[in-house]
Amino acid sequence: MSVNINRTVLSIAVGTALLVSACGESTSSSNGPDFGTTPAPTPTPNPDTNFNQQALLENITDNIITPVFEQFSTVAAEQIPAITSYCQMEANAAESNATSEQVATSRDAAKAAWRNAMNVWQQAEVMKVGPLADNDGLLRNKIYSWPVVNSCSVDFEVVNFRIGVVNGQPYNIANRTPSRRGLAAIEYLLFNEQLDHSCTTSTQPENWNNQTDEYRKIARCEFAVEAANDVNNSAQQLISEWSGSDGFANKLKAAGSNGNQFSTELEAINRISDGMFYLDTFTKDAKLATPLGLQANSCGSQACPEDVESEYSHHSMNNIENNLLAFQKLLTGDAGIGFIDYLIDVDDQDTADVMSSGIQLAIDGVQSYQNTLAETLVNNEAQVTQTHTDVKAVTDKLKIDFITSLSLELPVTSAGDND
Repeated sequence: MSVNINRTVLSIAVGTALLVSACGESTSSSNGPDFGTTPAPTPTPNPDTNFNQQALLENITDNIITPVFEQFSTVAAEQIPAITSYCQMEANAAESNATSEQVATSRDAAKAAWRNAMNVWQQAEVMKVGPLADNDGLLRNKIYSWPVVNSCSVDFEVVNFRIGVVNGQPYNIANRTPSRRGLAAIEYLLFNEQLDHSCTTSTQPENWNNQTDEYRKIARCEFAVEAANDVNNSAQQLISEWSGSDGFANKLKAAGSNGNQFSTELEAINRISDGMFYLDTFTKDAKLATPLGLQANSCGSQACPEDVESEYSHHSMNNIENNLLAFQKLLTGDAGIGFIDYLIDVDDQDTADVMSSGIQLAIDGVQSYQNTLAETLVNNEAQVTQTHTDVKAVTDKLKIDFITSLSLELPVTSAGDND
């Protein structure tokens, strides 16, 4: 089955799920315990509590989100020299000045740099607030566009960058659509062993498959460097818009003050909780339910290894683990004040306990995998189903009890979703 077709079908499936969800209809084919029930009740006014909402905002902003964004800025920059060194080694090998072992070692180092960047980014995914949420998530998509990915488009970008011209204009990756760049494109370029293009339509990169292996390896690697530079630029933009006196971090912490875009501290807290719903829409649904066949996929509603998130790098379980770890940090406050403290303060110890134990159970389950997600779907589908069940137990609480007890509002993409 064509990689490009698979990715397109998955993207359409997830995009449709998000659209239908926003229209107030369930998108799941799995009848869970809350299937067919009404959505969470309209939040009541902020409960009578002495809970320090500002302390919650300050801890999550300064000690959880900011360190993740800063760490991503670091690892994004570290991709550039690692991939550049690999390219140089490919060029040396083409001139018989490097061994295959030296090339493999440098390529492994480039892959490791990508994995480091992806691990941190998968935590940032659950912190989609401020710059990452603005403009329909444009900055987020430029860094990582999944599930909207297209390997054929990346093949074309390799050729465009090599030529240096697109539609008669000098090539500029900053003007290219998200699915042609970012971490997903770098993964395809570094990890895909097939040098032929992946396009299946009549429009294909001209003469690409007739080029030598050396030419294609170097061309792909050079565009990977360009894509890494672009990701680094986006990472710097994120830091710039998040930090500083006028940055979004300070706006969160000053919520409720005169002139602030957040009229109350609870409104700012709601923006953070919106980001946490990534665990529901993406981790549970797109990363687990879709490849399991619980939602429509490119295999026809059955287990589909081709539809896992990181198909080329086999990094899917690491992605899910980091989503869960980031959610846990926000929930517990890590070493400071978190949402658990808020739940306890409003006398919802049950939700605090169930979500705390549930997220740890899901993390433990994911860390017990001995094989990739794609392999496990084939050899032990029940284990993946259990992971989906574990994550769903947490998101079920998130969508109803968590939201209701803290007088928060559901994000638009989850309103009416009863799965």
